[in-house]
Amino acid sequence: MAATPRLSGYLMPAANEMRLGCSFRRRRFVSVIVKARRGVRLGVPVGQALLEVPTPPPALGTAFPPRRLHLRGRSVFELSMWCGTCPALFQRVGEPLSEDVDVAHTRLTAGLSTVDDAVLMAYDRVLPASTYTILLLDVEPRLVTPGDDADYFSHEQVSTWGIDPAVGAPEDPGTPYYRTFETSVSREAHLYETVVPMVPPTWNDTDRVASYEADAGVDGATAVAYSLLDVCQPAMVEGEDYYAHWLLTHFLLDGHHKVDAAARKGRPVRLLSLIDEESSIATREDNDLLVAARGRARSPRIAGES
Repeated sequence: MAATPRLSGYLMPAANEMRLGCSFRRRRFVSVIVKARRGVRLGVPVGQALLEVPTPPPALGTAFPPRRLHLRGRSVFELSMWCGTCPALFQRVGEPLSEDVDVAHTRLTAGLSTVDDAVLMAYDRVLPASTYTILLLDVEPRLVTPGDDADYFSHEQVSTWGIDPAVGAPEDPGTPYYRTFETSVSREAHLYETVVPMVPPTWNDTDRVASYEADAGVDGATAVAYSLLDVCQPAMVEGEDYYAHWLLTHFLLDGHHKVDAAARKGRPVRLLSLIDEESSIATREDNDLLVAARGRARSPRIAGES
């Protein structure tokens, strides 16, 4: 097999890149992958990245410390525990100094039609060093408030883990977020996809949101996210529907106003997802299955289908 060409450490479009397409049918949006690229090395060493999920080794005889997403050295979100048996989680624990990482690129404003190496090079300077799965997606975000009818933590998660009697309530993400997609991975696993803003949508500049509302939707500007795939399943049956939850969480690095506008208008927005394979609770094989599942049609979980 011929070697895959590289550009400054970036995998060039070759056998590792797939186009899965996107479509609209009878004005109903079908959310699928536009482009996918696997095994991309990006980022700078620990301590130099603007965002990271530090994983210090535990002291002898102790458990791992909390797993958290740091932005500019500040803890912003607590994440799922490394064990993989506790409930999947993103929970706001602090406010960032800025909602983005100050990587402006004209190609994002124009909108991407493919995975662009110039954009990857720009984000290479702020990401933690890792192997990444790159997905270019068209997503239709729906704003969710913790505890409402569409809240993953209050419904799908409770059906599997139940409610912790020590807390007496479902997990609280502590922030509004967007749900964008879900589908079956297998009879024993289901994928849930969310987009999480670094700051609440109420902090967005209303004039900027309005300007994007007047834009052309998926043909307009592209948002960017640092993403994690956490595969979690209880060690034993705790709720009424026992299966593995695959939580794909996109933490927005650019595009807070773009995604807000898309949710308000009920239309799609393009998203460049940079999935950190080494900081996710998932294997390489899981990421292979993710790409395949993310190309399927949206489908809800049917309780007890496993």
